[in-house]
Amino acid sequence: MKIRFIALGALVGGLLTAALSALMYLANQLLGLPFAPYDLFNWVTRILPGDLVTFGIDAMINTLLFFGMNVANAAKTAERATAVLQFLVIGVILGALYFGILRARGSRGDRAAGLIVGALFGLPVMGISLAMSQSDMLPVLSLLWILFVFLAWGWALDLSYGRLAPVPTPETREVLRQDRRQFLIKLGASTAVITVAGTGIGAFLARSEETRQTAELTDTMTHNAEPGEPSPFPNANDPVVPVPGTRPEYTPVKDHYKVFIQTEPSIIDGASWVLPITGLVNNPLMLTLEDLETRWEAFDQYVTLRCISGRIGTSLISTTQWTGVSAQDVLADLDLQAGAKYLFISSADGFYETVDIDLIMSDRRIMFCYGWDGNALPKYHGYPLRIWIPDRYGMKQPKWITEIEVTDEYRDGYWVERNWDKVARVKTVSVIDTVAVDHIIEDGDERRVPIGGMAYSGARGISRVQVRVDGGDWQDAQLRAPLSETTWVIWRYEWPFTTGNHQFEVRCFEGDGTPQIAETTDVRPDGATGIHSREAAL
Repeated sequence: MKIRFIALGALVGGLLTAALSALMYLANQLLGLPFAPYDLFNWVTRILPGDLVTFGIDAMINTLLFFGMNVANAAKTAERATAVLQFLVIGVILGALYFGILRARGSRGDRAAGLIVGALFGLPVMGISLAMSQSDMLPVLSLLWILFVFLAWGWALDLSYGRLAPVPTPETREVLRQDRRQFLIKLGASTAVITVAGTGIGAFLARSEETRQTAELTDTMTHNAEPGEPSPFPNANDPVVPVPGTRPEYTPVKDHYKVFIQTEPSIIDGASWVLPITGLVNNPLMLTLEDLETRWEAFDQYVTLRCISGRIGTSLISTTQWTGVSAQDVLADLDLQAGAKYLFISSADGFYETVDIDLIMSDRRIMFCYGWDGNALPKYHGYPLRIWIPDRYGMKQPKWITEIEVTDEYRDGYWVERNWDKVARVKTVSVIDTVAVDHIIEDGDERRVPIGGMAYSGARGISRVQVRVDGGDWQDAQLRAPLSETTWVIWRYEWPFTTGNHQFEVRCFEGDGTPQIAETTDVRPDGATGIHSREAAL
């Protein structure tokens, strides 16, 4: 009986916590109040050991791959769902403990105890939200709101216990059983309505706000007011045509993969944003966004960016056009002091990374970027400023930059502290995107199946791509000219058709002829390697 009552407490705790989450989400979207599940998740991932965080990331990606889901599209949604699930689990546990303890004491309910449990749940969340939340609401109002809703949660938990706690006698057993059933039905229905309505309205408000902010950012850049992807592309006249089903050569910004260390992107007001660059410099700077757009000569660069967490064949890789200023020009105006060796870059989301000044001085392409695709940098990708470093994974390239310190001391970056590689140089990779069985080419008596994909080697270029079928000889594919020396290369191979089940493999070579690493290795600590393959029935 006691175990059944503990299970009943878990159910009630889960129902009430689901409704609480929905109300907080609605208040977050409607009034800008903190959303505790996200704040709690962000805090937990910040304090956990790096290996444990990485294990969680690996488990999430492996789960998405197991179910055939696009990691780039689903990863952030899965992360947010995990945050809410974590919050629900806490509510379930507290509900079970509350019902179990009061049942063991023979209590029929204790309003004060319910409020105490609500406070014990809410007070830590108050401190965490104060540290982690991006809410623009006055802190005192945010804290009062959190205290109120958690006390209400505790009150409702005790109210539910009181309705479910009476011990039946033989004469009242059936009546009490029916009363409990009716109460649980009413509780389930009311919490379901609150949960669905709060989540639905909140999601609608979130989409509306994202659309509004995107429209505002589109008009932010002063140097280029024309929206939309660049046209024509520099390789527009290349005779090699991508095979139908090959990933787009140029990634629409809305489809560009998103990776950041919190559940939500950092929101920065570009009009009031100022970037201090201090430390070992004779001329410290306080730069506005307008300063960056007008003080130095801007340049554009087509860039492929890849996440170090991506497996072979990953969708965590995208290509767009970046706009910004050379980091060399900015450093020249700082008048660096003797001993200046590194830039320590801090971001609004708590991310940080160290960039070697010698590396900057060796490559003029290293950019402080404020624009993508002819528009202002999107909020999901680092608005108002991020850095781009050719030939490095995304983990080395901070977004939402808020401060730069010039120093003589190397400090491990956020992911380096969590046991990822210090250099994070991009590993060469080639991928089969499609075996286009629906686009067989008829050429007299010959029938050919077009096969297509991409190859990428950071800033080192691709000189050759080869395909083999069923373990046979490697055959050269056609290469389409890349958008730039820092983007992926689209390739095409036309295979003489034969019926049956076939396995297709691809490999590539860097610009200097160095072959990609064929050995299969894990993503940790410095990126995955291996030969990508695909099976098809023809």
